[in-house]
Amino acid sequence: MPTLPPRSARRSDPRRRLALAAAALSAFGLVAVAGCSGPPKTGPAAAAAFTLSPGTPAAKGSLDSFTWALYAEPPTLDYIAAFDYPQNMILSNVCESLMRWTPQLTEVPGLAQKVETPNPTTFVYDLRPGVHFQDGGVMTADDVVYSLGRQMNPALGSSWVQTFQNVSSITKTGPLQVTVKLRQPDSQFPQYMATAAGVVASAKGVRAGGNNYGTAGSLDCTGPYRLGIWTKGQSIELDRFDGYWGTPAKSAKVLFDFLTDPSALTNALLTGQADGSYLIPTQSYAGLKSSGAGTLYFGQGLTTVNMNVTNLKGALGDVRVRRALSLALDRSGFVKAGLAGVGSVSNAISPRAAWAAAPGSVVSSAFDGLPPTSQNLAQNLATAKELIKQAGATGKTVTIATSPIGQDVSLLATAVQSAGQQIGLNVQLKTVSPNGYTALFTDPKARAGLDMFPETYYLSITDPMDVLSNFQTGGYQNDAGFSLPAYDRLVQQADATYDPAARLAIEARIQQQAADQVLWIPAAEWPTSVFLNKRITGAPTSIAYMYYPWAADVGAAQ
Repeated sequence: MPTLPPRSARRSDPRRRLALAAAALSAFGLVAVAGCSGPPKTGPAAAAAFTLSPGTPAAKGSLDSFTWALYAEPPTLDYIAAFDYPQNMILSNVCESLMRWTPQLTEVPGLAQKVETPNPTTFVYDLRPGVHFQDGGVMTADDVVYSLGRQMNPALGSSWVQTFQNVSSITKTGPLQVTVKLRQPDSQFPQYMATAAGVVASAKGVRAGGNNYGTAGSLDCTGPYRLGIWTKGQSIELDRFDGYWGTPAKSAKVLFDFLTDPSALTNALLTGQADGSYLIPTQSYAGLKSSGAGTLYFGQGLTTVNMNVTNLKGALGDVRVRRALSLALDRSGFVKAGLAGVGSVSNAISPRAAWAAAPGSVVSSAFDGLPPTSQNLAQNLATAKELIKQAGATGKTVTIATSPIGQDVSLLATAVQSAGQQIGLNVQLKTVSPNGYTALFTDPKARAGLDMFPETYYLSITDPMDVLSNFQTGGYQNDAGFSLPAYDRLVQQADATYDPAARLAIEARIQQQAADQVLWIPAAEWPTSVFLNKRITGAPTSIAYMYYPWAADVGAAQ
């Protein structure tokens, strides 16, 4: 197994540092033991507590500056390490990729004005002329070759290395042309060129930064903002880049204020200390919505909340036990308590919006009949108990990790514990620290003795393969070591199929297999959240902010 997280693994979300709301536990009546088409305008049946907004009103004017609250300080802004929210939320405004993910979650040309595929293993990127780096140089093919080459250098430990697993060469084939050769067809590779995997920085600037690149000095990229003052432990400033090739940013400056305490972050939004923020703490939804200080929006997040099955050698080795737990899970109760009612119950590992390019018949084949099959995904304790009896699992122990890192984690663990106890299992919770929880994603030793842990997973491309590929033999997030040759063959077929409709038809079969084996226990889909006070507007509501220069769209509301 690789020691570096590949493209799929980075989509997991181990860091929502939300306070554990003790009152929410009572909602369960429990005692805690510790280039595709964009997504549809509407998702699955949603709770009445929220609606998805396609965007926020366009800005009416420019600003001198605005302040954005961010729950954590990024350890680095080197694009090869940009695998999580804090890094990407900032970096997306400073560095740009060959392709671009739009607020509608479609893929369009970025620094490459055109891409051609003369055969299934060749991608030819023609670059935009006259694009300037923030330190004054002009982008050439040499910079692209160097930037992508850094992702493939094992000595640098890129978080995106698996994206390049099928790349045999990246060469300059003209002053403004780069050709990528693959060892075998890979339908995912071109899509990831709209993420941090496809970022282009100045070769001269990166070399000049040396070991300090990403933590001090210039990033020397091409985006609408350049890195300004970084006050460690407090804030990062971005300054508008006047030499930007695209539409100029509406605000001259952006200040990212690091507010690690959820209460402090919420208070900053209420008082105007911060003008806006993504990733609003769930316990603050109601207060912000009714405050009159601004508007709380929800958008398409391509995010699911699941229980990751990590051990198939114990009680969960029998698929009937996994099916029973899924049948017994109170999904509606979890959405109400764990997500403050802002979410949709789900029995699918992938979010429905990721299937936007698929014909209706394919979407139906991907979702219809997925277990559990009870109406509205309601609990079915009787059937679940019978499955436990058939498996001879009554009284067997299942251990689940929980953590105060966020309600999506702690309350899902509690909900699954309740489900298991109601059908005759002995479900134990093991509390780990936030750092210990994060280690579950990368360190097999941290998962020792565990059977499951809650996992909130977001996609970085509008394609279900971003999550479904996890369960192929040897997949990075295949923590339980699941292996099924038929599953692997379908993944290989999907990887080799570039036509979206044809590929998604294969992926529908993959999703059915993953659901039949209950490789994860899905609970809900979870939208993005963004709060804007009355002073600013224009920020996208979708998860595109991870790779799209969203701050450039933010301007005066009046």
